[in-house]
Amino acid sequence: MMRYLAPLVIFAIMIPVFMVGLKRDPTMLPSPFLDKPAPEFELPKLKDLSQTVSNKDYAGQVALVNVWATWCVGCRQEHEFLIRLSQENPLPIYGLNWRDRREDGLAWLQQLGDPYVASGYDADG
Repeated sequence: MMRYLAPLVIFAIMIPVFMVGLKRDPTMLPSPFLDKPAPEFELPKLKDLSQTVSNKDYAGQVALVNVWATWCVGCRQEHEFLIRLSQENPLPIYGLNWRDRREDGLAWLQQLGDPYVASGYDADG
């Protein structure tokens, strides 16, 4: 009898767990950064290493900060959208070129367009 009852009990416990999961909005991504100030950073600019870009550049305003790399497949897919967004929207977009070769990052922006107000360069991550 227990042999048949155990799967039923497990199934009965799993139904509410799945129901809670199904009620969640799949478009909402949890983030520990919501409603918090941006982390502090200061990096050399990709186009001019003698200048810097930092979180202080957009302090007190809403801005989009996009971390990107030339080897990142998702970055290539979103790049066209970022170009359109920068042309159609007053929202400033800052880029952080991450773990990339500087020459590759510069060539990428030259070939595909540069949607960024400024792009920081972080070769080491």
